[in-house]
Amino acid sequence: MADYKGGETTGFQSPAQDHIEEVVDLAALLDLRKPGMYPVRVVGQNLKERGIDHNDILIADATADPEAGRVCVAMFGGEVILATLKRKNGEWFLLPSKGEPVPVTADVDVWAIIRALVRIDV
Repeated sequence: MADYKGGETTGFQSPAQDHIEEVVDLAALLDLRKPGMYPVRVVGQNLKERGIDHNDILIADATADPEAGRVCVAMFGGEVILATLKRKNGEWFLLPSKGEPVPVTADVDVWAIIRALVRIDV
């Protein structure tokens, strides 16, 4: 009796075979191999109005230039915060989820621009 080999069957190829997708490589898709790209987990803070929740993973690009309207990771008052960048009259401001806009000065360091969000529902 011969051994059964699944690839040696007779008949027609499955029509669904044309719709099988390749394995998703998140590191490649999110460009995590590029220098300056970091996954950052959101702990405690959030930007609900931007769809960012506690425990989300943000893909931060430390090499990116500031862009108005983008979410950034910044150092302010000795703390790491998430904020939306705004440009007004040639000056940059951080718009945190709570509180007043913060002008970007020598005391404020914009560390990275957020490029993507990964959410794992568990």
